Amino acid sequence: MNALRAIILNCKLAEDFKWGKPCYSFDGKNVVLIQGFKDYFALLFFKGGIMKDPKQLLIKMGENTQTGRQMSFENVQDILDKKEIIKDYIFDAIEIEKSGEKVEIKKEATPIPEEFQIKLKENPKLNSAFEALTPGRQRAYLIYFSAPKQSKTRESRIEKSIPNILDGKGMND
Repeated sequence: MNALRAIILNCKLAEDFKWGKPCYSFDGKNVVLIQGFKDYFALLFFKGGIMKDPKQLLIKMGENTQTGRQMSFENVQDILDKKEIIKDYIFDAIEIEKSGEKVEIKKEATPIPEEFQIKLKENPKLNSAFEALTPGRQRAYLIYFSAPKQSKTRESRIEKSIPNILDGKGMND
């Protein structure tokens, strides 16, 4: 993490701590985040989906990810060997922020599970609270609620999430 931090700070980005991780921004806009995992470290580029990727190093983290891309490293030597490449990617991300370019989010309708539809109809307060959430938070809940095959498991997930929804919180808040 220290090796990645040194490279990033050399790129003149502001350092902060967000979501429990070192986050770096340009003019108040998030550019890159350092992530530590069990078997590797990674840089998360917030607008990686629209970055140039000449070395094919940026990885889409999940099937539902639209904007962020991750560059991973197995050890410190891997980071040091790619130091100049990492800088090039960071400078590309900074240029995207300078240009004001936005990531076009695909508006895919996420189906609302029947069990959650019933809860929303039964509880107007829950319905209002869910509608007040950001589209991303709504989508995260709907994906989470829809994943189980058994209705019983979907209902359990919904019940456990209701207090957070009523508090205006997302799944990971």
